[in-house]
Amino acid sequence: MSLDNIFKAYDIRGLVPDELNPKVARKVGAAFAHFLTNNSSDTVSKPLVVGYDMRKDSEELAMSVIEGMRSQGRDVINIGRVATDMLYFAVGHLEAAGGIVVTASHNPGAYNGMKICREGARPIGVDTGLADIKQLVAEDKLESQDEGGLIEQDIMDEWVEHAISFARDLSPFNIAVDAGNGMAGLVVPRLDGKTPLSIEPLFFELDGSFPNHEANPLKEETLDALKQTILDKKLDLGLAFDGDGDRVVLVDEKAQVVTGSVLTAILAEHFLTEHPGSTILHNAICSRVVPETIRANGGTPIRTRVGHSYIKAAMREHDAPFGGEHSAHYYFRDNWSADSGLVAAMVAISVLSATGRSLSELADRFRSAYVQSGEINFEVEDKNAAIEKIATAFAGGEEDRLDGLSVNYEDWWFNVRPSNTEPLLRLNVEARGKNQLEENVKKLTEIITS
Repeated sequence: MSLDNIFKAYDIRGLVPDELNPKVARKVGAAFAHFLTNNSSDTVSKPLVVGYDMRKDSEELAMSVIEGMRSQGRDVINIGRVATDMLYFAVGHLEAAGGIVVTASHNPGAYNGMKICREGARPIGVDTGLADIKQLVAEDKLESQDEGGLIEQDIMDEWVEHAISFARDLSPFNIAVDAGNGMAGLVVPRLDGKTPLSIEPLFFELDGSFPNHEANPLKEETLDALKQTILDKKLDLGLAFDGDGDRVVLVDEKAQVVTGSVLTAILAEHFLTEHPGSTILHNAICSRVVPETIRANGGTPIRTRVGHSYIKAAMREHDAPFGGEHSAHYYFRDNWSADSGLVAAMVAISVLSATGRSLSELADRFRSAYVQSGEINFEVEDKNAAIEKIATAFAGGEEDRLDGLSVNYEDWWFNVRPSNTEPLLRLNVEARGKNQLEENVKKLTEIITS
């Protein structure tokens, strides 16, 4: 088994047990602990944090990670079964040296993985330590030290209070929440009695085999039950979380999806009201409506590469109060610059409460200017060759290579890039009109698949 299969640009993911198993997990834990000991000397005395999601093998893998960390003399706090954003919170809130959460996010149940951060919830990606950790795992030469200590700590109540602190004067909305049998099913019930929200639960039973639908709210077909519930019960809105709970997609009272770009624009406007003149981040795939909204509200838009490790670093570099991605990841300065589905939901509902508008009315202000293809995925044997073929075919546009290939025209643009987490080529297209969008999606699809 090649480690190249599981070490991605900003996390670890692989098939269990062929690619990722307790033996590998122990080596990752030891390598991470060793890396921090030798690269963060001021945090050597601080503990490491480990959590895990609801997949059937996650707890076993997490215990192996802990064993590896302790073999390097590091103390460990086991926070148990958590959403991914709770790991970031725990590392920041507990002033830990770093942490690992065992999860494969929205990937199918046959997969598992790890997301890793250091002190202050700073991400570790391939450029900031993940390559070094991979090398240590490959060499497998770390000797055991005096065993570190282990304590177990429940942070759920503190996390929920932290997330709710981002909300202001919530209205008593009636909402549906689809947890997709993922970690939101454990977290969202803890809102009961702490907010005026009335919640209709969908698929809150924790089940890493995802028996009802894939826990990926970017795929609109996974939202069918949520949409029907909203319409049948005449609810104000719906929330759909991904498997590890760090992403959220909103659906309005008419059962229309609020895309990641639209919610980024809504939240950008809110944070620029609270922090006038600040910098707001958006990734390379977000709609043009996002930077246009930021500028219109007196802010400075900064475009980043896709991926949490890149955006979190840029959040700190630019002291940005907020950043958003098309993929429904939302980042908050007052959350250690980390992403959180629950915090995003609290802020969005807070904005909705303040406006007195329906969610569709609020979203329609940002929906009307452009139409988007959504993310279209292709299995391509040679992704780089496909990108260069497209670059040649669209040489007349304004090209940039910030993340994959983006080509801009006056009234439409596209981005094509290799996935950082799956063996796919991802295409996103945006245009001012539906016909223009469909025509260009067809042209690009023909080139990619020829």
